[in-house]
Amino acid sequence: MIICCSFVPPIIFSLLEEEEEEEEEEEEEEEQDEEQEEEEQEEEQEEEEEEEEQEEKRELQKVEKEEKEEEEEKILEEEEEEKEMEEEEEKEMEEEEQK
Repeated sequence: MIICCSFVPPIIFSLLEEEEEEEEEEEEEEEQDEEQEEEEQEEEQEEEEEEEEQEEKRELQKVEKEEKEEEEEKILEEEEEEKEMEEEEEKEMEEEEQK
């Protein structure tokens, strides 16, 4: 009986130790998986934010370009009007000179 009892505790202790190690390994794996998932989510979010920023920049550039084109068009129209007015004035001057 004594022999039996002396052998059982080490075996039980060994089994318990083994089980604890397995549990710890599982916990570590779970933690690593969670960390990896969090990192992936953060990366994904950063990418989305970057894409949004790029889209905003493109939109802003587009709007600025349109505004610039409108301004240039307006300037051209004003120049054309000015030119027409000058031509009219010249014609009037010529007509008066002929009279």
